[in-house]
Amino acid sequence: MDVFDIKHGGPESGYLTGQLLIAMPAMRDPRFEKSVIYMCVHNAEGAVGLVLNRQIESITFPDLLKQLNIEPADSAPNLPIHFGGPVETGRGFVLHSADYGQTGTIMVGDMVGLTATVDILKDMAAHRGPKNSLLALGYAGWGPGQLDGEIQQNAWLNVPADEGLIFDSAIDTKWARAIAKIGVDPSLLSGDAGHA
Repeated sequence: MDVFDIKHGGPESGYLTGQLLIAMPAMRDPRFEKSVIYMCVHNAEGAVGLVLNRQIESITFPDLLKQLNIEPADSAPNLPIHFGGPVETGRGFVLHSADYGQTGTIMVGDMVGLTATVDILKDMAAHRGPKNSLLALGYAGWGPGQLDGEIQQNAWLNVPADEGLIFDSAIDTKWARAIAKIGVDPSLLSGDAGHA
């Protein structure tokens, strides 16, 4: 599957490309407990998303630049690095605002781009990158029909994405804020079937 073939997605198609996926309390996979995922691709071939509310504390942006032999500017930003998901955890992705683009950039809707090249890291290190960005290692991936099945089992809800939930640094509140977008009080949700 070409994980970044997004031409078959979008809300009008019944797919969730460009939306947020919110883990429900019934989520049994601890890697996704209370996670908020930006859906980069969701089509008949499968789905790919990046977790927005998990940071990797063991590596810093300067460490990453050093590993990639990128010389940062004198005042290079110390950006957080996110756990994008359990698939290909050594592969980097940058979700970013639409003000930035290059040959390898894929636009996911009108407000978000996805770039997975070293050039964007060089631009970010030199303060020439996008206005808003989220750097992630790894991604969440599902095979054909797998995510649809998990949604039917009430493991996930979806809501429209907004730039605040995607790019702001308040990761500890993203799950509750995403749930609140659909008018649900998170304290009323239960992971036990038959209980509210």
